Amino acid sequence: MGLVALAPDDWLQPRPDLAARAAAFDAHPQAVQLLPPALPAGRELAAMVGVEGGLEDAARAAHEDICLLARAEREDVYRLIAAAVAWPTDWHPADKLGLPLVAMHAPIQGYADQLASGVDHFMAKLKPGKIFGRCNWFVAPTPARRWIDNRPPAETFAAVTTENAGETLFARCERQTLRRLPETGAIVFTIGVYVAPLGSLSNENLARLAHSLDTIPSDEAERRGARWFAPQLAAYAAGRRKKENNR
Repeated sequence: MGLVALAPDDWLQPRPDLAARAAAFDAHPQAVQLLPPALPAGRELAAMVGVEGGLEDAARAAHEDICLLARAEREDVYRLIAAAVAWPTDWHPADKLGLPLVAMHAPIQGYADQLASGVDHFMAKLKPGKIFGRCNWFVAPTPARRWIDNRPPAETFAAVTTENAGETLFARCERQTLRRLPETGAIVFTIGVYVAPLGSLSNENLARLAHSLDTIPSDEAERRGARWFAPQLAAYAAGRRKKENNR
């Protein structure tokens, strides 16, 4: 899972753009999805972040999108019971609401075989007061923090070339955290989205990104549409390194 322990002060971004958060939620009311059992957990979370109300109020007050996960009585699996996701990475909360973790992650190649049991074990053992974080990465065709793409990858990345990859491709990072609420026992999963044009990355980070694309499992690379942009990205990164070496 690639988790690291976080201090309480490192849980959420300290200076969120509240206007951007409000605009996203106002424009997309379907971004908030809740099942009735999530209401007490939403109120507990809102109080924890210092606002009145429930899950949506907490998410409007933070940079991060927020999901709530919980186990029903006589169940061992955690399910998505609520989500406030203003800036999704190509998914719709309504499609995932009520699903167990393994079904939520079904499109991700290798999750069921390689990660599901470890994730379930981590969730079951997570104690209140402990906070853990990890990062996830994507290559996106847009700088928008809300990314829903209904086109096939061949069309999405059709304009990308070696020459313009620095302006047409964007590194999209999700800073994710997990913690358990002490009263309701629900698990809070936050997703902080950060987007930067490929051309703004250092040569070292460009090389790391190209290497990651070259080494991810083939099925996952296909899911991300990598064959439509990875060669251009690699060539762009190599060109940047060559220019630096020739200085």
